[in-house]
Parts: sequence; C-alpha cells; structure tokens
Amino acid sequence: MKKMIFILSLVGGCVVASAQTAGIQDEKSLLEEFTQVKKKSDKFNLSLDTHGSFDMNFRDGFENGAFRMRELRLEARGQLNDWLSYRYRQRLNRPNTGGDKVDNLPASIDVAGIGIKLSDKFSLFAGKQCAAYGGIEFDLNPIGIYEYSDILEYMSNFMTGMNVTYTPFPQHEFQLQILNSLISSTQDTYGTSPAIRAAKLPLVYTLNWNGNFNENYLTRWSVSAMNQAQGKWMYYYALGNQLNLGRFGMFLDFMYSNEDIDRKGIITSLIPSERIGEDRKAFDAGYRAVVSKLNYCFQPQWNVFVQGMYETASVTKAGGDIEKGKYRTSYGYLAGLEYYPVKNSNLHFFLTYVGRSYDFTGKGKEPGHTNYNTHRISVGFIYKLPLF
Repeated sequence: MKKMIFILSLVGGCVVASAQTAGIQDEKSLLEEFTQVKKKSDKFNLSLDTHGSFDMNFRDGFENGAFRMRELRLEARGQLNDWLSYRYRQRLNRPNTGGDKVDNLPASIDVAGIGIKLSDKFSLFAGKQCAAYGGIEFDLNPIGIYEYSDILEYMSNFMTGMNVTYTPFPQHEFQLQILNSLISSTQDTYGTSPAIRAAKLPLVYTLNWNGNFNENYLTRWSVSAMNQAQGKWMYYYALGNQLNLGRFGMFLDFMYSNEDIDRKGIITSLIPSERIGEDRKAFDAGYRAVVSKLNYCFQPQWNVFVQGMYETASVTKAGGDIEKGKYRTSYGYLAGLEYYPVKNSNLHFFLTYVGRSYDFTGKGKEPGHTNYNTHRISVGFIYKLPLF
C-alpha cells in the first residue's frame, strides 16, 4: 500500500509556494494595524516566520504527542536605494553551540549580507546565505515544509561567501556562487581519520539556472563541486521542475550527491564503527532522491496535497571490509489539507499526515538494523507574520 501511495503521488506534484506567499506584500504589518499609519519605505521590513503544530508520533503503535514550534525565524530585509539592499535571518529555536566557526558566525544565523545591483543584468550578494542548490522544494521558505527528504535534511545549506547573478532576460537567471564549504573545522565536520587533511581552499562552487516559461513551467537546476579536504570532493546535482496549471500544479525534483567523505553521515550511521573507526566518517557515499508533490486548490481558501519521496543511500567504492552497493532505501508519503482564512495573507492552518519507511539491504541489516516505519499526524499553523 505504501508503494502504491508513493507511485500515485509521483505522477505529479504541485508546490503551494505561490499560495503561501501570495499577498504578503499587501498584508499590513502589525505596526500599521496598531498605528493606522501606512508604511512608506521599503528600507526596513521585519517579519517572524512561524510553523507550530501539535504532533502525534507513531512507531509500532502510538509513541507520544506534544506541541512543538517546528520553525521560528526572525527576518529583516530592505532596499536602501536603487542599488543596495540587505537581508538578515536567524533561527530563534536553534542553539549556537558547537566548535569554532570558520566564518565567525553562530549556526543559528541563516542569512546575513548585502546585495548590490551592479547593472541591469548583473547583481551580487555577499555574506552568509543559502547555497544556490537547485530543486523546487529546496527553494521554498522552510516554514512551508512539513517533512524534508533525507538528502536535504542532512545537507549543509547556509554558508558564507559570494553569489553573482546574471539575468540576460527577465524570465531567466544564472547564478555563480562560491561559499565556504566548512562551517566548523575539518575535524569537527569529517572526523579524525589520518587520511583526511584540511584543504587550503575549502570552498563549494555552484552554477545555478532558474528559468521561467510564462509561469507555467519553472526550473531550478544546479551543479555543485565542494572541496571537502585535500584530494576529497563532493559533487551535487539537482534538477527541480515545477508545472502550474491553474488550480493544479506539480513539482518534481531529482537530486544526486557523490561524496568522497560522507558529509551527510547517513552511510556512516549504517556501518559498524569498528569498520570505520571511532569519531570518523565513512568514505565514498552516494545518495539519490526523487521528490514530487501534487497540489489542488479546490476552493480559494482551501488546498489539498499529496507528496512522495524515494531515496537511496549507497557506498560507491569498496574499501577495506566495507562493501560497495546500496545499504538503504527510504520512502516518504505525505498528505494534507490547508485552510487560508484571511484574504491577501499567507496565514494558514493545516492537518497533515507524514509517513516514512526505511528498508535495509543485506549489507545494511548486517550491523543489526531492521526495517521500520514511522508516522506522524499534525495539526497546526504557518504564518510569515509581518511585524514592521
């Protein structure tokens, strides 16, 4: 049954991004509501991104239930003049603990930098920012995500550097981005293996194409190369495709990550530590993912969706007594109902179901892993609250 649901949801998918963000520019901030004074400047905009819910979790029966603030982020942004802008966003429910930070910024800060319009076709953003990886879901505001795929959940997304955007036509833009590949030290990130030596230029390079074909078909494609350590690289490819057909829509994302050192740590967790070594990461990991979502707005204020995820985790090269091959396949299947009570507002309430299944191959089961399923039913709200 789970595979049938997954296959049906992969037939198509649609993002609710337009519904979640539509009208936010027209929505009055709290300051305007309280003072009745219309804001006349775009130099300072402050918002609070919220995603709260009551979750009931199941694994071999009911496990627990609790209220949870899944996302809480404060964002400030503004256009200071016709060529200079800024953006700042921080997660309020993420700790700042950890090792030494390469960029001297706490991990809770997602974005902190300035944008410069160089010409009508070229612009630049410098500072901490989101990696310009492709994929439709990756490009959405995190508050609108009910469950990320594993490949995105364990990916490093916010790093410091520079992004140059070239817009030859209004509907198409190309980005060349260079960021730090490390947030903490090489040892903190990849472990203590003597085969891992710190790179002199630990950077990640991304080329991204965002295309728009009359709002009916959108692309978010990218290719990235990350220098993990001396002689060690990660290559990441993402093809995001979105189709809009009035009330119907879909997205389909393809993602692949080939890692000389297991950056995400999933393969490392599936191999006994005595084969890898204590406080060490596995080598030669490969991850594939297909994610699709189908969306139908059956009434102006009501939206329903289904989503499917298919992922594999593999070892791409045999090493020592670690075998090459696939170790785990995971499935995700989601369904939900959303209600938007206020016109020209992204506030919405939701009821969602999230199911995950993890199937291990013989190699994956060898350390003692067994197949299992998890389920979650959530009711809650999502709101990008304009404060100022």
